[in-house]
Amino acid sequence: MVRFMSNISHLFRRGAAYSARIRVPLDLVEVIGRKELVKALGTSDLAEAKRRLHPVIANWHREFDDMRARRVLVPADREHAVWDQYTASLARDDQARAALPGEAEVQAAKAEAIARIERDDISGLDPLAVLDAGLDLMVAQRLADVSSEHRKVKLADLRQHLAKGETALIAHEVDAYLKANRLLVNRGTPEWISLARHMMRAEAEALERSLERDRGDYSGQPRDPLVKPAVGPRRSAQEVAPPGESVAEAVAAFKSENPRSVSKSRIEESCRDIGIFIETIGPDFPVAKIGKQHVRVWKALLRKYPVRATEVAAFRGMNIEQIVKANEELQRPVLSDRTVNRYLSSLSAFCAWAVDNGYMTDNPCPGMSLPKEKQSKTLPFTSEQMNTLFTSPWFAGCRSADEWRNVAKPGDVLIRDHRYWVPLIMLFSGARPGEIGQLAVNDVRQEHGHWIMHITTEGDKIAEGKSVKTGGSMRVVPIHPELIRLGFIKYHEGRVKEGGTALFPGAKRNERGQMMSDVSREFGKYLVRIGLKVGRGLSLYSFRHGAADALRRAGHLDQQFGFILGHAEPTTTGKYGIMPQGMLEQRVELVNAIAYPGLNLDHLAA
Repeated sequence: MVRFMSNISHLFRRGAAYSARIRVPLDLVEVIGRKELVKALGTSDLAEAKRRLHPVIANWHREFDDMRARRVLVPADREHAVWDQYTASLARDDQARAALPGEAEVQAAKAEAIARIERDDISGLDPLAVLDAGLDLMVAQRLADVSSEHRKVKLADLRQHLAKGETALIAHEVDAYLKANRLLVNRGTPEWISLARHMMRAEAEALERSLERDRGDYSGQPRDPLVKPAVGPRRSAQEVAPPGESVAEAVAAFKSENPRSVSKSRIEESCRDIGIFIETIGPDFPVAKIGKQHVRVWKALLRKYPVRATEVAAFRGMNIEQIVKANEELQRPVLSDRTVNRYLSSLSAFCAWAVDNGYMTDNPCPGMSLPKEKQSKTLPFTSEQMNTLFTSPWFAGCRSADEWRNVAKPGDVLIRDHRYWVPLIMLFSGARPGEIGQLAVNDVRQEHGHWIMHITTEGDKIAEGKSVKTGGSMRVVPIHPELIRLGFIKYHEGRVKEGGTALFPGAKRNERGQMMSDVSREFGKYLVRIGLKVGRGLSLYSFRHGAADALRRAGHLDQQFGFILGHAEPTTTGKYGIMPQGMLEQRVELVNAIAYPGLNLDHLAA
């Protein structure tokens, strides 16, 4: 006995258990093949049945929306159809050529025919047997030529049909592609005809390559600009979301809300990370359908994803899967496990928000992170290494301003901007490169007879996003006498005369808002070129570690000089840069204790 719940749509009771029921929209009855859908809810409890009903009905509606969306082809559908047709045709050509009889097989057929005649008496020989043997031999001898002629005829017919707008030669393959990819486009519609013509052009290009192979040329590439590897993600079943429910739309809302109130650069970084995930599922994919399998596949790709792939010309225009495939040959370094976990963390934050906002029922990311790496230790430079570094072209003179990183071309051109001063200031202060790169001209000044630099977010902001790592990172750091000897104050005076706010106008932020990231990256590469670096260990931050070690050598404890390096609680002194003379004198004594026995920078002071 079936009982319908009069006050609850789509819910009815059959016997002791409840089920969900929905009528199929009239425009989809032919596609689905049924007028209604029924699903058992697996419970006899009314309250539990109500709870289970909504997700079932919502899923059915998503499926209906998805089917309607699949009546319209997106560009990626055509891209994949064209490239699949081209590559599949060439694959069939490879198989056909592999099956052709070789010269040895032709000669063997000829010998067999002669042997059959010689074994029998001419008078008793069956004429049909002789004819069969002769035909077998003729087919074996001419099969390659016959196949080539067939390709020529097919190509001519295909081009003629293209010119006339006919599609009969490709119709069955178009329908097969649509069926295999669950695309609900009816034959004869403008979209179907457009797809058919695209696939005909792909087939024509494949036939052109086959005819080139007949001449022994296997180097040909498609000349038709339409025939090229697909870039857009391939759609799979139920991939297109209804309006407002796609992953791209949800990420835009997530970015706008910024639920954790993180910095602008951090939310943008997170959304860029998620954007790489979207490449694997497509921007129209329903947020509600993101599951652990999607995250698992993405994680596996990230572990093979090359570092800074978007900056490599060879990867331009490729999606993540294509980049990973291309890198199998290029063998560029791939993301560390720590970076992979950052990507996963960004996606997890988005999914958690999506759950809270009703887009999803579960966050698929927990438990997906890779085991934490043992963080590689940054090593300070030895005095010998620093002598090698500071006598190299970057610091001692290069051939030209454009060749400052070229170790093979020393010269008389001196680089004396942020690329020169930031490493030296780090060496004699322990400050971070970004803190130094963003200094304003008026952040360097005299207080109580001492030159200081004020690391702060206050005052003139030389660029959007001037920042420090923590509140305690705002501080006053005396300028080391060695920096004064090397000409830093003269450089500052020059900037005052030139005008402008920034102390280092050439220091730029990257798209993530990070200051000096380009110099940091180039510095690591430079260390390799001059033979100081193999693997990890040395970097621009080695100067900061060196300053800390120098203070320890001078007999100071970490807690006594932590504030110099920016490891301290926030204070108004750090914020405004004003402090009593006695306190400043103590800091001067600390900074002046930074020394490196065996380091000789006299040639830079000349």
